[in-house]
Amino acid sequence: ARIAMWSGPRTISTALMRAWENRADTVVVDEPLYAFYLTHSGVVHPAQDEILASMPSSWSEVLDELSYAPLPDGKTVYYQKLMTHHMLPEVDREALRPLRHAFLIRDPRQLLASYARVRSEPVAADLGLEQQLEIFRLVGGPVVDAADILRHPRPMLEALCDALGVAFDPAMLSWPPGPRPTDGVWAPHWYDGVWKSTGFGPYREPSDDLPASLEPLARECRPIYDEMYDQRLVP
Repeated sequence: ARIAMWSGPRTISTALMRAWENRADTVVVDEPLYAFYLTHSGVVHPAQDEILASMPSSWSEVLDELSYAPLPDGKTVYYQKLMTHHMLPEVDREALRPLRHAFLIRDPRQLLASYARVRSEPVAADLGLEQQLEIFRLVGGPVVDAADILRHPRPMLEALCDALGVAFDPAMLSWPPGPRPTDGVWAPHWYDGVWKSTGFGPYREPSDDLPASLEPLARECRPIYDEMYDQRLVP
């Protein structure tokens, strides 16, 4: 199974990658389209030079590897953590068809409040929600909400595995702390919380501390989120 898990930033996507990597049968890859995105978007991110040096910047080369590269001995699942905002318009969406897709969503107000603590002025293009809905409408696949996973880790992971045709493994519920060789080279800038974690953190009710300047963006994101939320897996 080659699982393309699509999410935006600040969505527990790295914790979910940890869960899959803790399975004995799974190999993971962390944001393989990042260098392509930086090369072609003009956006500048921390660790830019290291990212560009660490992976191919051609989308077709990346998708070819994700779809067809042989897996290491003993591995039968290839879990791919993919950021939706990396899918710039020039990527041929038809090239996604060989993969098995899934979608991780998060309430846009919570997502933006979290993102604003890292980058002060996010815009819609930083979040990738429009691309996520576009990919979902094109190829389909199970949708999981970050809050549901934090509230009910085991039932949600069981439902996700079932929907993807993969047997659930209890090893997905906890993992050793610290960095992994599979983490992207940008990890020191973003993964502090995950490096300290040994499982999915407790769900915390959101505090309503969204900066007023981001309210219009949250409203713009809401209908996109709602369309996918209505089709999400429930435990």
